[in-house]
Amino acid sequence: MDLFSYQAETEPSQRLLADRMRPETLDEYIGQEHIVGPGKLLRRAIEADQVSSILLYGPPGCGKTTLAHIISKQTKGDFVRLNAVDASVKDVREVIEQAKTNKSMYGTKTILFLDEVHRFNSSRQDALLPAVEKGIIVFIGATTENPFHYVNGALMSRSTLFQLHPLAKEHSLAAMKRALSDADKGLGFMRLQADEEALLHIAEMANGDIRRALNALELAAMTTPPNEDGSVRVTLSAAEESIRRPTVRADESTQYDVLSAFHKSVRGSSDAALFWFLYAVEKLGMDPMVFIRRLTVACSEDIGLANPQAMVQAVSALEAYQRIGWPEAKYIVAQAILFAVESPKSNAVAVAIGRVMDAFDQIKSAEVPLHLRDTHYKGADKLGHKGYKYPHDYPGHYVEQDYLPESIRNRVFYQASEQGTEQKIKANQQRRRGRSPDNE
Repeated sequence: MDLFSYQAETEPSQRLLADRMRPETLDEYIGQEHIVGPGKLLRRAIEADQVSSILLYGPPGCGKTTLAHIISKQTKGDFVRLNAVDASVKDVREVIEQAKTNKSMYGTKTILFLDEVHRFNSSRQDALLPAVEKGIIVFIGATTENPFHYVNGALMSRSTLFQLHPLAKEHSLAAMKRALSDADKGLGFMRLQADEEALLHIAEMANGDIRRALNALELAAMTTPPNEDGSVRVTLSAAEESIRRPTVRADESTQYDVLSAFHKSVRGSSDAALFWFLYAVEKLGMDPMVFIRRLTVACSEDIGLANPQAMVQAVSALEAYQRIGWPEAKYIVAQAILFAVESPKSNAVAVAIGRVMDAFDQIKSAEVPLHLRDTHYKGADKLGHKGYKYPHDYPGHYVEQDYLPESIRNRVFYQASEQGTEQKIKANQQRRRGRSPDNE
């Protein structure tokens, strides 16, 4: 027996409000208009009972399981639900074998809804693949994690990905008001009044999770003492006691996203870089060292020789963190972050590396010019290993000669920008190349 059939058979009074109010049709469904609004692909497929294998990706409480529930009501085939937390390969194979029987004997299809598919390891996902490829089952996966990180590429390629967006407080408000007016499944059977400020508070604290909002409303309604006339009033105070600010999720995908936001902010916003760093460490509990390492890389990748002192600041912050720890090192790391963001920027180092790597593909191998080869042995002259000019013996400590392999002798990899101290480097490059027109 799956979750949906269990809920249907349980006495309404024994079920939570969020379960009782779960939409049965798309017209009752709240939010996600971009995929189930009038005329949208998924809506058309559900209404026509032609749902193919799909992946539903989005945060908790945004309606993934509810969509699966609606599909279970809409389809004429068998609908089976498994939760990846406790389902095994054996469970999957049993579903597939039954699906084969149903298809061959009765011509009916089987839809397998796999909740929290990100909890399924690679081998268990592989067990699904042949049945999906042959059309034995229609696969519906739901996940709160980035499917590109957690779902096999083969399974991803055979499924249509639908990303569900976080719901807003307006959606939670609509769901609560619907529950207040519904006498059959909701709280409409009570003489219940909920202050608008109470509903707004719950909607705000639910953070887009309708399930949390409805459960908090029910808790407030059921625990508030009735007035003398039997009516119940849910006030702001009652609402505040019924719901707390949710714990911030710090799953692997979120951590990658926050780290990415931090690095990108280092390129353009002191405020954002500082925010994402402290948010990650103080709110998500991430390791500060992860961000200090990324900052150190950024000081070369995004700043480079435009301000070499940025690297010094970053390495100093790393050493300070290792010596004195958190939270004392917070100030030193923050200083290094702000110094980096406010520094002139240049990606010339990264571009130069890229050009060299491209050159490897073009030349395959490189012969060291004779005059650059090792001469610290007898007989080097006889092999032609001579002719090197020692730059310090010449004016300006520079002398024109070839340093690269013959096949790419005129190639330019590092081109300094006009940012910060690189402006001086660029002037020096131009002066040197002016002596050698071939190098322009």
